[in-house]
Amino acid sequence: RFWAQASSRRNSTPTPLAMKLLSDQTAASFEVVQECYSGPEQGIWELTMGKQVDMGGASSTMELVQKAGVGPGANGVDLGCNNGGGMRCLVRLCGVGSMTGVDIAKKVVETGIERTAEEGLSDKIAFVNANALQSGLPDASADFVYSKDAWCYLPDKQLIVDQAARIVKPGGKILFTDWIEGEGLSDEEAQRFLRLMKFPAIPTLAEYAKMLENAGCTVKLAENSRRFRPAMD
Repeated sequence: RFWAQASSRRNSTPTPLAMKLLSDQTAASFEVVQECYSGPEQGIWELTMGKQVDMGGASSTMELVQKAGVGPGANGVDLGCNNGGGMRCLVRLCGVGSMTGVDIAKKVVETGIERTAEEGLSDKIAFVNANALQSGLPDASADFVYSKDAWCYLPDKQLIVDQAARIVKPGGKILFTDWIEGEGLSDEEAQRFLRLMKFPAIPTLAEYAKMLENAGCTVKLAENSRRFRPAMD
């Protein structure tokens, strides 16, 4: 999990990074991911994680918000929001003022709109059906940018970090969780894991932190929760 504070300055000569990549990138393309979350696999995720499809549940979201110091009334953006479970948690349980969620899968966005209306939160939560790299959201428009285990589906994670830094106001906060490479992951193990999860790439903790720095952010927290390692052993 990470949180960082944004500035108006970007590193003009970002450090190149070399993370583990899936050898067959077509197996984790945007089209493949959209199909995954528009079909039976989305139902499996709901059976596993509940209707909110919130990895780690509300407790891990609230813990991250507390660590980042996101206050009541703040306005946020969720890049890769799925059906908006994380956003509903932020509004209902953390007092966030409003959220805008962006997701590329039309079906989960439609489901999110329905569930948000059922919970009476449509006046505080909006959805955008778009690629998070091309959301159309204005520069410096959010108090914070949030994501929960979604950037794993993007091959060039510097691009999504750059989008978060573009959307958040100077001095605002970027907070997210995502899958990272743990200790001792062999190339063979990485390929098997990436194929299974449909991830095009997986960075280390240090690589993600460097991407935030490249985007002009000051990293305040970068830690491996180790919560999900037992599930992959």
